[in-house]
Amino acid sequence: MSETTTSPAAHGAGGAPAEVAPHRYTAALAADIEARWQDFWDAQGTYEAPNPGGGDLAGDAALVARPKKFIMDMFPYPSGAGLHVGHPLGFIATDVYARYQRMTGHNVLHTLGFDAFGLPAEQYAVQTGTHPRVSTEANIVNMRRQLRRLGLGHDQRRSVETIDPAYYKWTQWIFLQIFNSWYDPEADAARPIDTLVAQFEAGTRRTPDGRPWAELSNAERAGVLGEYRLAYASDAPVNWCPGLGTVLANEEVTADGRSERGNFPVFKAKLRQWNMRITAYADRLLNDLDALDWPEAIKLQQRNWIGRSEGARVDFPVGDEKIIVFTTRQDTLFGATYMVLAPEHPLVAGENGNGSLVPDAWPEGTHEVWTGGHATPAQAVDAYRKQAAAKSDIERQAEAKDKTGVFTGVYATNPVSGEPVPVFIADYVLMGYGTGAIMAVPAHDSRDFAFARAFELPMRCVVEPSDGRGTDPSTWDDAFSSYDAKIVNSSDTEITLDGLGVAEAKAKITDWLAAKGIGEGTVNFRLRDWLFSRQRYWGEPFPIVYDEDGVAHALPESMLPLELPEVEDYSPRTFDPDDADTQPETPLSRNEGWVNVELDLGDGVKRYRRETNTMPNWAGSCWYEMRYLDPNNADAMVEPGVEQYWMGPREGQPLGGVDLYVGGAEHAVLHLLYARFWSKVLHDLGHISSCEPFHKLYNQGMIQAFVYRDSRGIAVPAAEVEERDGAYYYKGDKVSRVLGKMGKSLKNAVTPDEICAEFGADTLRLYEMAMGPLDVSRPWDTRAVVGQYRLLQRLWRNIVDEATGEVTVVDTEPDEATLRALHKAIDGVTQDMANLRFNTAIAKVTELNNHLTKAGNPVPRTVAERLVLLIAPLAPHIAEELWRKLGHTETIVHADFPVADPAYVVDEAVTCVVQVKGKVKARLEVAPSISDADLETAALAEPAVVAALGGAGIRKVIVRAPKLVNIVPA
Repeated sequence: MSETTTSPAAHGAGGAPAEVAPHRYTAALAADIEARWQDFWDAQGTYEAPNPGGGDLAGDAALVARPKKFIMDMFPYPSGAGLHVGHPLGFIATDVYARYQRMTGHNVLHTLGFDAFGLPAEQYAVQTGTHPRVSTEANIVNMRRQLRRLGLGHDQRRSVETIDPAYYKWTQWIFLQIFNSWYDPEADAARPIDTLVAQFEAGTRRTPDGRPWAELSNAERAGVLGEYRLAYASDAPVNWCPGLGTVLANEEVTADGRSERGNFPVFKAKLRQWNMRITAYADRLLNDLDALDWPEAIKLQQRNWIGRSEGARVDFPVGDEKIIVFTTRQDTLFGATYMVLAPEHPLVAGENGNGSLVPDAWPEGTHEVWTGGHATPAQAVDAYRKQAAAKSDIERQAEAKDKTGVFTGVYATNPVSGEPVPVFIADYVLMGYGTGAIMAVPAHDSRDFAFARAFELPMRCVVEPSDGRGTDPSTWDDAFSSYDAKIVNSSDTEITLDGLGVAEAKAKITDWLAAKGIGEGTVNFRLRDWLFSRQRYWGEPFPIVYDEDGVAHALPESMLPLELPEVEDYSPRTFDPDDADTQPETPLSRNEGWVNVELDLGDGVKRYRRETNTMPNWAGSCWYEMRYLDPNNADAMVEPGVEQYWMGPREGQPLGGVDLYVGGAEHAVLHLLYARFWSKVLHDLGHISSCEPFHKLYNQGMIQAFVYRDSRGIAVPAAEVEERDGAYYYKGDKVSRVLGKMGKSLKNAVTPDEICAEFGADTLRLYEMAMGPLDVSRPWDTRAVVGQYRLLQRLWRNIVDEATGEVTVVDTEPDEATLRALHKAIDGVTQDMANLRFNTAIAKVTELNNHLTKAGNPVPRTVAERLVLLIAPLAPHIAEELWRKLGHTETIVHADFPVADPAYVVDEAVTCVVQVKGKVKARLEVAPSISDADLETAALAEPAVVAALGGAGIRKVIVRAPKLVNIVPA
């Protein structure tokens, strides 16, 4: 239905055009006021926050001496479609909060940049031939225009764009800090890679094969260090998306195994890619969550993603190899009757299924159901691995699906019982957890139980059931699992667990494994290392070159930034989306003159080959909060004193970080986890004082809109839908209506430009803040915007004569009722502003404004000024205009927020309900501060209460001063 509401200023009561008073607050007047004050703020540098010390952002020492507040929004991406009204919700909220903080005496840093690398611009370039920089910069210009029109108080000097070479120079520099570091377990921190080299050179740390460091070739040394570096290249299973021509991080793959962007199939493939060793920080990432002021739901998501579990590593011998498993139920080791490897496991993941574990022929007596109908183990393994590669991790682990797998042709040895156990591969085991291998105890795990039934494998009960089912698994309907039962059938000549509880058995078997050198207690994490390569053009180039031996070398800082070269074709080579047997080809690899270069890296000019992958779009947003602090510094990522001032640890924020960070909950385990990792590395290396990027996190809700679909399920333009008798019609045809996201593709987007033109930016700001609690999603309704428009009109009329434009306030003292209304509003708005409850703050301002309107008298100047101050963070343009009309020459932005007088906040009297036998018998008007004893005396003396008791004794009096007395007769 139509989303356009005609301004009430333009029509009379009957809907006919009405003559507008010359100085009435209308959309036209709002547009004039807003444009003038936006120009004024820009010209005066009103929102510029000075840095301490010197530098180009140094400023007013008195302002620097104030308490600081660093307030941030999550980086927006400069979309070609521009903003719809859902986008600015968080931006307006942080602006309101930042304005309030300035008015309460803080030096506030609030700015906004653009996360501008990424797939959308590149895909547009592929379609049109337009360079991604051209379209992206045009989009940024448009978004800056739209955001400025909303009156957002950003320090524009600090705004950054990730595509600016002066910015991504430092993204590349940070990558090199990570590349040239290793995680030292003894220090529990990252240290420069040179410290590790020194240990190898001194012989205090042995090389893998025991040879002296000096005897290793350069390539061999690089290989050893690659096992320690925090940024490293490796051949590993990755998410390969032929339809996009790139690999994807786990977090960029949907639950049904398709690419988040484009919805293409994603396969497991083995490719050489850059990774970040984020797993080294798993414990610290987990533990430091406790000190952060984040929503518990987000903390829980991060804890679950990191996935810490305690258990044991166990070695199962198989020929000359060994299969290493991680288990949290080492107490059930005697019940392991077979093993399962992930299809990607290195022991079976050779070409055509010929991994080192796979024999040439089936062992004698191999069960037919184990072979999958294949003539050799290699054929069976190869076929099954291809089948598994086409499934998502979610599909592979689905509880309801049929269990599939194939025998590898080998048997391992159970290290406690000595019994041979067949080794299978099956897709329900993933390389992403543990070691990619499990010991299967089918009697006590439902998935193993189902697999064992399907493949006619033996089961052994080793945890005594407590439900009367007995100890013969062949008679069970499902596995039995318990942490409270006793261990049974777990005895051997060297060790027995029989009769022990689970905890005792775990401890005993773990000690035994360690003593035998075939296992140890260990901690495992679900978290995997971060895949950091993309086969794309529009991203940061890696500052890495390779010599003739394939050894990676870091470019020196003097060669940064390494800028993106021009290419003729921006497309990565894409393939048949269903063809997993393909290899990526990057756009950068086609520029031979850029790829193959001669450089002097300190040991003479040599020929090198550049890395042709680019960094993922997450790279630039891992550290942008730090560049906001010192955006023009050409010599350092950030000056240490500046970083310490804005983000350093302080009382209540022991790990440092941004004071308030607002954005969507969808980034819980992507951007937030990655940024935390980068901050910890930079902190360990001494570059920053904070080891967490964001101290307080707040997730705003979403503005939703109705989506209208025709009989084909196709979205139709919402603005052209009509409502008749509770049904909805588009061009005469009935359509369905559901509440959903707002967006161009759903044809229900409303732009802020439309609302600003119809009502003004201040009205839009008020409406978005008044729709409901900030952290709750809410439906957009353009027809409801008029309510906030009328609030501003009433505010204007309470101060300005619509006929003459003159101020109507009077220099008289307000009456007591007005003082009480004023100070209650101040008290409530102050609390609401501090706690981001902007919808209730607006309600309190409205209540005060309505009180003044109903009084019908000229408003006392002191009340008018405080009312304008109260609404200033929410509606800054009209507040500035009224502040100036009230005679002030300085901007309201830095005026003091009003302070409530406690004497007028407390109600003069409250109503106390007096009950006898639970029934109301009297109501007393009493002072809010009355004591329990005085209230009881007053209640018992009340005639109506005396009559109700009728001379009966009193068994009990319950007093809840000042509002309730409950009398229980004897």
